[in-house]
Amino acid sequence: MKKTFSILSIFILLIINNLTINSCGSREETVSCFPSNPINVTLNLNLPNYFPLNQVGGWIYVNEQQSGSRGLIVVRASATSFKVYDRNAPHICPDSNTTLEVKDNISIRCPKDNATWILLTGQPTAVTSLQPKTYPFNYDDVSKILNIYY
Repeated sequence: MKKTFSILSIFILLIINNLTINSCGSREETVSCFPSNPINVTLNLNLPNYFPLNQVGGWIYVNEQQSGSRGLIVVRASATSFKVYDRNAPHICPDSNTTLEVKDNISIRCPKDNATWILLTGQPTAVTSLQPKTYPFNYDDVSKILNIYY
């Protein structure tokens, strides 16, 4: 009985350990040195600065207080959805040349190594397989208020 319990306990521990290691590896969104800052931004899309977000494909940079360490890229991805990207490159540790920027209104690029992503989806197209870090949002279509938080 003791021997069966011992073997069963070891077997269960090995399974749990294996699941833990594999789940952490597959969930990594960014490099370990990625900064963690609170995000709490409210955008009124009725204001002129935010008019680009009223059209699908429109985007803006947000560099307000509580918009991360380097700001955000906000994109109108569809009639009912947005993408909110952190401007820190997700695949390399931050330095003076790793702030993501929009290129030609269709892609996001890291100036340090030319990693690129599709603006509307965040899908990587060159250099890395990691997508830019995204943040959740709430959008009220009636008042045109977009709340971004983390």
